Amino acid sequence: MHQTEVNSRASFTIAGAGPVGALLAVVLGRRGYKVDLFESRPDSRKTSVYQGKSINIALSDRGWRAMESIGIEAEIREDAIAMKRRVIHDEQGNLSYQPYGRDGEAIWSVSRGGINERLLTLAEAEANVQLFFEHKLVGLDFATARAEFQQSNGSRVDIESDFLFGADGAYSKVRRLAHDTPRFSYSQSYMPQCYIELNIPANEDGTHQLEKNALHIWPRKQFMLIALPNPDGSFTCTLFLNFEGTPSFEALQDRADVEQFFNSYFPDAMPYLQNPVDEFMQKTAAPLFLVHIYPWTINNKIGLIGDAAHAIVPFYGQGMNCGFEDCRELNDLIESCDHDWGRIFPAYEQARKPNGDAIAELSKRNFVEMSDLSGDKNFLLRKKIEGRFQEMYPDLWTPLYSMVTFSPETPYSVALETGDRQKRIMDKIMQLKNIESEWEQPQVYELLHKLVQEPSGVAR
Repeated sequence: MHQTEVNSRASFTIAGAGPVGALLAVVLGRRGYKVDLFESRPDSRKTSVYQGKSINIALSDRGWRAMESIGIEAEIREDAIAMKRRVIHDEQGNLSYQPYGRDGEAIWSVSRGGINERLLTLAEAEANVQLFFEHKLVGLDFATARAEFQQSNGSRVDIESDFLFGADGAYSKVRRLAHDTPRFSYSQSYMPQCYIELNIPANEDGTHQLEKNALHIWPRKQFMLIALPNPDGSFTCTLFLNFEGTPSFEALQDRADVEQFFNSYFPDAMPYLQNPVDEFMQKTAAPLFLVHIYPWTINNKIGLIGDAAHAIVPFYGQGMNCGFEDCRELNDLIESCDHDWGRIFPAYEQARKPNGDAIAELSKRNFVEMSDLSGDKNFLLRKKIEGRFQEMYPDLWTPLYSMVTFSPETPYSVALETGDRQKRIMDKIMQLKNIESEWEQPQVYELLHKLVQEPSGVAR
């Protein structure tokens, strides 16, 4: 059991009681701080507020590390499904398989609502933490951290605290209000793709219609369909498709065109999908965007965390993992800086900003890997060579995906830099004569070993 420190610390307001805000409340409460946690929506434990939102997410080692640090890893794992590999569905319905890592390594499909509700209950159990639902942030003083919230009945309340964190997601109100502060830099960029969610129901006996312990991908270059397993036997599917062009959400307006689109590109998925054409016609496609801001902290009084600081696209499955890592590293800084928030805020920003930028870049790039390269024979050969070299020299080579997903001690920024160096090396290897037939020969791995040892990383 944890021990909460003596309740003699400063006070915090947290705007946003999603998974990251709830975890932050637990972290700060256990450190002895008084925490008021505010959420604009109703309490999801009493009413379903997750309708229309992604019901499952991919949790990997960075997220598990954070769950372990607060003692609920085992509880979360009870309902999590291990996805040990990608199953690639081509247009002819042929399947190929790509393990995510070495034996025993997997990413996990977990319920977003379930993990949020467990964290809320954990936060509520802390003597120092109070939860307030249906309170919408409408004003914020960045000099004093005084916040104004509007309740569901229209009345407003002023909340005084020493510090405030905005954990209010990709559409953060705290971040929008920060636009009016001096020298606040903000950029938002949209991906060409938007998305809708579809569903594959369970079999009548509650089993999964497709392989359960896998993430299924139907890669179609500029667009793709993916499916993640749920404990009830269903799969949550996401169609990523360009907003405009051909094909696109904008172009596909007539029912006959939508039917032709699904039957042409996803024929082997059609027997499983639940009313995909109806769902496509009824739903509004949601945008995908990335947010870059600076600074992440203002006046050593206000901080942004999770998607409020670094909204990214979902193609590395790292959005919530990164937000959880923000909380865990902030917790470490509270310890190392001895509760001095004049030091903690700058150290948090310095530690996390480069990693937020790095995972944003990596997540953007990974769309190409999932939608296009995952079905490309040269890409698959490259992965085979990398995998064999890693087996031979595990201390010299960890593939980029493994660094991001299974190596929580490796900062995202280091993974990005190392991955770029590895790409330059592998580009040279793939240019070798007859590499398709000669890839298992010793000379390939001797050259690879030599290139890895070169300090330049073959940048020239």
